[in-house]
Amino acid sequence: MNQSDFLKVVLPFKDKVFRLAKRLLVSTEEAEDATQELIFKLWKSKEKIADYKNVEAFAMTMTKNYCYDRLKSKQASNLTLIHSNYKEKDTSLDKQVEHRDSVNQVHQLIEALPEQQKIIIQLRDIEQYDFDEICKMVDMKPTAVRVALSRARKTIREQLIKKHNYGVS
Repeated sequence: MNQSDFLKVVLPFKDKVFRLAKRLLVSTEEAEDATQELIFKLWKSKEKIADYKNVEAFAMTMTKNYCYDRLKSKQASNLTLIHSNYKEKDTSLDKQVEHRDSVNQVHQLIEALPEQQKIIIQLRDIEQYDFDEICKMVDMKPTAVRVALSRARKTIREQLIKKHNYGVS
């Protein structure tokens, strides 16, 4: 496999790998490093890529495992907690602050979920993978994935309602 063939296979899902890494590692810099590391590992084993049925699912699984390894490492305490994903123009300052606050609340609620639910909600609702692909990536049965996704969404919904209704009687 030459370089152009490799790029045709890997580039379409590079951004998804980055977003999953960012969700797990929080830091943009760490997510960029994870993405670069994944592409390097795929390049080193480029001759075996043709053997995989779904290279994208394999890459997402590799990313998930790499991120878990990074979080377990000694350097995990150095990860910065910065969320600056949300940018919007042509709205009033108060609306921008309100939107940013809402996005940050959802990010915090997702971060508070159990790891399995966090990954499943990232893959389904943010990356928009279908259930079959998610099942392969997380090595779970479709029913279990649906249940975990439902519980994650329910938890987030309940927490948002609780927060928005605070003090309203």
